[in-house]
Amino acid sequence: MNKIAILFFCICSISLTAQNPVLVKPRILISTDIGGTDPDDNQSMAHLLMYSDLFNIEGLVSSPSYGNGNKKEILRMIDLYEKDLPKLQKHKNGFLTPDYLRSIAKQGRQGNAPYIGYTKATEGSDWIIKCAKKKSLEPLWILGWGGLEDIAQALHDAPEIQKNIRVYWIGGPNKKWSANSYAYIAANFPNLWFIEVNSSYYSLFSTNDAPDNIKNSDYYGKYIEGAGNFGKDFKSYYNGEVKMGDTPSLLYMMDGNPNNPTRESWGGSFEKFTHSPRIVYDNVTSLKDSVAFCSILEFHLKGPEKNIPKDSACFWMEVPYNKDNVQKWPGYYLGKGNYSIKYIPKKAEILNYKFTSSISELNGKEGKLVIDNLWPGKNRYTTDYKLGSNWYTDKSSPDYYDGKIQGGKTILKWKNDILLDWAKRWSWLKEE
Repeated sequence: MNKIAILFFCICSISLTAQNPVLVKPRILISTDIGGTDPDDNQSMAHLLMYSDLFNIEGLVSSPSYGNGNKKEILRMIDLYEKDLPKLQKHKNGFLTPDYLRSIAKQGRQGNAPYIGYTKATEGSDWIIKCAKKKSLEPLWILGWGGLEDIAQALHDAPEIQKNIRVYWIGGPNKKWSANSYAYIAANFPNLWFIEVNSSYYSLFSTNDAPDNIKNSDYYGKYIEGAGNFGKDFKSYYNGEVKMGDTPSLLYMMDGNPNNPTRESWGGSFEKFTHSPRIVYDNVTSLKDSVAFCSILEFHLKGPEKNIPKDSACFWMEVPYNKDNVQKWPGYYLGKGNYSIKYIPKKAEILNYKFTSSISELNGKEGKLVIDNLWPGKNRYTTDYKLGSNWYTDKSSPDYYDGKIQGGKTILKWKNDILLDWAKRWSWLKEE
């Protein structure tokens, strides 16, 4: 083999594994539930700030549809970043200033939206509109790490921004909490450019790793421990185990052309889908009924006419989370004796539930439902939300499953590259 052939072979081999360059710094806005019940957002925020030289970050919005997330936690993470910034700047230019980042941190809605899917404007939703209306040749990418409430509110208040934004949303459990806002967006903005990731992201912290893959539980001791203020803080989340489920949205923007979701990238590879499953039941279900996980279930129940405002919560769906925890979901009065609730199951299981209410006709109804592990599933329903040509989701082929994780292999294959690249930046924070 001559020298030219050897060089060509080496270049091709590198191109199979190397990160693909992003030609234009993407405009991004983060919508996060950081500070709530799941600290993976803190891990992802550390990752974002340590790579802030790669992005034009235009907003950091606190959008917790569940839990106690708040803007103060975003500001606390920026304070840590400020302390470690001098070491990062020794190696790269273009890191965003802490004062700038503080100026774009905004408080959004705390808590999920009622049945209609939106409520009233927040500082966060107004900021989304302001950023989306900026004159730019590039779209504003909204990376959703939490609820959809502020995005839905922004679209409701300024529907014209639909053409200026693109959304990469970590769904799954977030979709369960944001059922009403998701339904509002799918029903009213089917032509929105939207990547709905309900499962692939799990593989960034999958336990189904190949033997030679970096173990998430080992990563802290090998690469993070002793790495500045971020490193010390990281130990507070899952005892340092890497579980940053929102980071695939950033990885997607770091690797190749984000305008092509079907490409291979660190943040996953996705396929188009044209319908979002919406199944309407007029009574409780049984084990004869089955739906795909992450489908919208609507229960429409009849009861007495009440002199209460429409869209008022007046009954609850109780779902056992574990033996010590029962989650409660609000159902609403729609008027004229009609009651309804939207619920989105996040995983394959036998779903057990019951309705409770001071309204005797609703109280005590119980049901079961089989949840399948294929999204969006093979069934079509006349009540489905019809989507436009730019809605994408996890790849459905069995070849891409990582164990039970649909589409997981599209991220798992890059896990070592992702974590070793981040390890370089952690090493900068260990320098004297």
